[in-house]
Amino acid sequence: MNIKGQTSGVAPLAPAGSRSGPADRLDAFAISLMLMLTLSWGFNQVAIKLANDGFQPLFQGGIRSLAGGFLVWLWCRYRQIPLFERDGTLIAGLLAGSLFAGEFALVYIGFDLTSASRGILFLNTMPFFTAIGAHFFLGERLTPVRILGLIAAFGGVYLVFSDRLGLPSPDAVRGDLFCLVAGFLWAATTLVIKGSTLRSASAEKILLYQLAISAATLLPVSLMVAPPLRSPDMISIGALTFQTAYVVAITYVLWFWLIRRYPASSLATFTFLSPVFGVIFSGLILGDPMSFRLIAALALIAAGILLVNRPVRN
Repeated sequence: MNIKGQTSGVAPLAPAGSRSGPADRLDAFAISLMLMLTLSWGFNQVAIKLANDGFQPLFQGGIRSLAGGFLVWLWCRYRQIPLFERDGTLIAGLLAGSLFAGEFALVYIGFDLTSASRGILFLNTMPFFTAIGAHFFLGERLTPVRILGLIAAFGGVYLVFSDRLGLPSPDAVRGDLFCLVAGFLWAATTLVIKGSTLRSASAEKILLYQLAISAATLLPVSLMVAPPLRSPDMISIGALTFQTAYVVAITYVLWFWLIRRYPASSLATFTFLSPVFGVIFSGLILGDPMSFRLIAALALIAAGILLVNRPVRN
């Protein structure tokens, strides 16, 4: 898969007949991909929690990056996607990689300290940070209608978790803060990719910058803070394998391709679906209760997505 459609002669990741340049709004292809990605990331929240039972959080994050990076590198070798040519992306790539490493260190530790539902809620503040940053740095206008859409979508997320927030323990408060900062770093990574020389790089190269730096950072640190293994079993190993082979090696490549081509704020709004899918999978897999609030939340989120993706009129 050659995103730029050059060098190796492989067709870019895009539907037949689509434009090659950046789009100003989401089309059916982008919406379909985002639905698939948010469904996958919703399940990934459960997978992180399951894998933490068997692996120390930072070690889990480092192994995921190392193994996922190896799979992406094999894909690039197979498709002859160039990775090491001088294209002016090094500084931006190192910055994006550092932000990515910080984000996932905080995510894995945060999910170990707080509940999955609280962690998902605070992590998914990312669209707010992205929309504000895109307004000031990328020229993607944050209109009153889009602000209303963001409020509606986040209202849906809050509705899902409102009966579970409660009064947290001190450890849960720290976990919440870690996940909140991780949401900010996720948004910052998106803005760096969208607004730097990385915008012209292949999605695979963008991902490998981040995986290489996070693996080189998280694995050594994890070995210094605690034993890497807890009580690994088939469930925790399977959850880690799912994150590595599918979430990292496939969905992140698709995500980085999307944010290079489509408006960052519009894409970020779709991530509000991820925690709702996470609640559904938590109910099906972990036995967490589901209620009518979920249906109302989905309606609010759908309305928010429609508002944010309305074309801006000059």
